[in-house]
Amino acid sequence: MDNAIFRFPKPINEPVKSYAPGSSEKAALKKTLAQLSNEEWDIPLIIGGKEVRTGNTGKVVMPHDHHHVLATYHKAGEKEVQMAIDAAMKAHKDWSELPWVERASVMLRVAELFATKYRYLLNASVMLGQSKNPFQAEIDAPCELIDFLRFSTFYASQVYADQPYSETGILNRMEYRALEGFVFSLTPFNFTSIASNLNMGPAMMGNVAVWKPSTTAIHSNYLLMKVFQEAGLPDGVVNFIPGQGSVIGKVVTGSRDLAGFHFTGSTATFNTLWRQMGENLGHYKSYPKIVGETGGKNFIFVHPSAPSSDVATAIVRGAFEYQGQKCSAGSRAYIPASMWKDVKDQVGDMLKEIKMGDVQDFTNFINAVIDEASFDNIMSYINYAKQSLDAEIVFGGNGDKSVGYFVEPTVIKTTDPMFKSMVEEIFGPVITIYVYDDDKYEETLELCDRTSPYGLTGSIFARDRYAIDTAFNKLRYAAGNFYINDKPTGAVIAQQPFGGSRASGTNDKAGGPLNLIRWTNPRCIKEALVPPTSYGYPFLGEK
Repeated sequence: MDNAIFRFPKPINEPVKSYAPGSSEKAALKKTLAQLSNEEWDIPLIIGGKEVRTGNTGKVVMPHDHHHVLATYHKAGEKEVQMAIDAAMKAHKDWSELPWVERASVMLRVAELFATKYRYLLNASVMLGQSKNPFQAEIDAPCELIDFLRFSTFYASQVYADQPYSETGILNRMEYRALEGFVFSLTPFNFTSIASNLNMGPAMMGNVAVWKPSTTAIHSNYLLMKVFQEAGLPDGVVNFIPGQGSVIGKVVTGSRDLAGFHFTGSTATFNTLWRQMGENLGHYKSYPKIVGETGGKNFIFVHPSAPSSDVATAIVRGAFEYQGQKCSAGSRAYIPASMWKDVKDQVGDMLKEIKMGDVQDFTNFINAVIDEASFDNIMSYINYAKQSLDAEIVFGGNGDKSVGYFVEPTVIKTTDPMFKSMVEEIFGPVITIYVYDDDKYEETLELCDRTSPYGLTGSIFARDRYAIDTAFNKLRYAAGNFYINDKPTGAVIAQQPFGGSRASGTNDKAGGPLNLIRWTNPRCIKEALVPPTSYGYPFLGEK
């Protein structure tokens, strides 16, 4: 019997490789990209550890070259979804009762495999399948993916060590059980690390999962699944079922054994599935745990005391890295009139230098948006601004989908603080600027707070400390991750646990212990060491 009490040391964040000219990592990645771009994968479902092919297939293409097919994938129907649920429930007892250190060893092995053996393959898959440049791919997967896994073992040790006080004669314990059922993981296209964590975070705490990956991230997500298996994840703990969301969601939300829902994606999808679960509440064995990170309309707010160069850089990086396809991407900015010309000129100078194109050309800062639907949606906002009397296109404004889904980094300026592109999530390389009078700082802060239904990220730029404190208080609920003199993107695991509220989600802070504890079903155990032998109490001794 292994009776060791194990505390994992606090990890350090995985170092980010730069892929600088002449570096060995650049050469290795280039070689892997060339190899992978010449392959076409056949991607099955994986249910209970077995490959399942349905014959109902779809294509995985490169967003920057949509004629280039990377893979054919099989889609789950209702029968396969139920098979996945059955496989998860079959695995539940053994996995949930396995000593937590044994589960942690699987997590650490996955992390190590991606840090070494599969690092460049994962990077290449993310670049080709999700159109990320090498630096954005490196930050996402492997680095953030590795951090999620390593820190989950550390935070799990903290959760399990948190035990209640025991008075003399009593022994109190807290058992952090897995949920009584399976977790449904619905994962996004934009971060492969999130796809891993939405499954492996709950799995770390003894849960089993039914996983629907985004159809536009299936290539890298399938690689995740294969490495999970190689690392020794038992059959059925995670079940990989690509397919149509409505088909999968109907079966999952109708299952009596649904115990949790772990989600990153659109607010509309999250709301739809929450409603479906609400309609089935009387059917479930227990109330499902619902954890979701949804949309954002993230702001950059500038005080007149801020350096214009800091602001311009934050706009370009915060709004246009990964084509604005980050939940945290800067999408609206409030700039004082006295600074607007300097900021505009500096943003313009940067955009003149920025190149857009294929991910295999490492000089490209901007690549393609994820698919045609996204392209059309983004361009609809740009075209709306072009036709409006309340807005003008300052930079960019063009798109081309003939080869890949390319949208120019676009800056819109509006005179209407409630303009459509100031309020609604776009999820593309578009930022809208509202120029305010310098003497209306506090008034404009209040405007910023009430403009959008979201509350994900935001940033304040100022040298004036009183101005920062004012923004900090007036924007108290406007952002779950609040940045001072920095862009509103780039949360690092364990350093800035991530999430927001309002229409942005349940704010359960991925990358920290708050998220992990949501995947437990605690049981409190009290043991009387010497039980009483009489019903009486001292007060009964005298009338």
